[in-house]
Amino acid sequence: MSAAPDATPITPALLRDWPVPTDDRGTAFVLGGARTVPGAVLLTGTAALRAGAGTLQLGASERHATPLGVAVPEASVFGLPETDGGAVSREAAEVLRDVLPAARVVVIGPGLTDVDETFALLERVLPLVAEDARLVLDAYALGALSREPELVKPWAGRVVMSPNHTEAEYLLGGEVEDYATAAAGIADRYQAVVSLMGAIASPSGERWFDGGGHIHLATSGSGDVLAGLIGGFLARSATPEQAACWATHVHALAGQRLIPKTGVTGLLARDLVAEVGTVISELTQ
Repeated sequence: MSAAPDATPITPALLRDWPVPTDDRGTAFVLGGARTVPGAVLLTGTAALRAGAGTLQLGASERHATPLGVAVPEASVFGLPETDGGAVSREAAEVLRDVLPAARVVVIGPGLTDVDETFALLERVLPLVAEDARLVLDAYALGALSREPELVKPWAGRVVMSPNHTEAEYLLGGEVEDYATAAAGIADRYQAVVSLMGAIASPSGERWFDGGGHIHLATSGSGDVLAGLIGGFLARSATPEQAACWATHVHALAGQRLIPKTGVTGLLARDLVAEVGTVISELTQ
């Protein structure tokens, strides 16, 4: 995919001139982790910590709360009710009523299943998020949102979306022929900053492009890592545009660094998380 003619290339020099604050590290809350995919919130949450979130909170299916707490000892974990089919239930909003208002950024989607239940969950959860917080939507949260774009309009200017190709088609209601154009279309329709396969667009019409990713980043869990990176930078008070650009570039560079170690087909999403700290350190020197 080539960049749009008016897209600004994302380079290390660009990011060094656009530094993310390091002295203000807020709380990131990750909501997801249905019965069959509890590892998604683990990947997203640990990526948020690597990107600099000060405090991590995870919300996942009740049956996975204790194992997640052991696997990510840095996090507070909240067990959430689930449906008979194993999806995180819309009733989870009651568990989170006193928790979400304190989060600086809320990431919703990694490991959610059942688009109907996810839509109902969004309806109940979004009003609980603080008015000055930021929102990251990914995975099933995007499929659910495509049913009613108005649901996210109160978050105009404060939301970042990180769809894959299929999710982008749901959000647009049609085929994706060019990622740059699709990202711009989604950004305008939902009034959100969008990171789509290296193409980044803001609702005000700004565009960026990162060509450092490779096809082998399209591996299971890689999108969860990207959503977590965006959330982590937002927890450090980055702007939505800044967080999307930094996260997309760090995600791509981490994948590049891993090729000599894992080969192009052996990359795992957890490997990306392990590289994030080094990549960020190099970019900030």
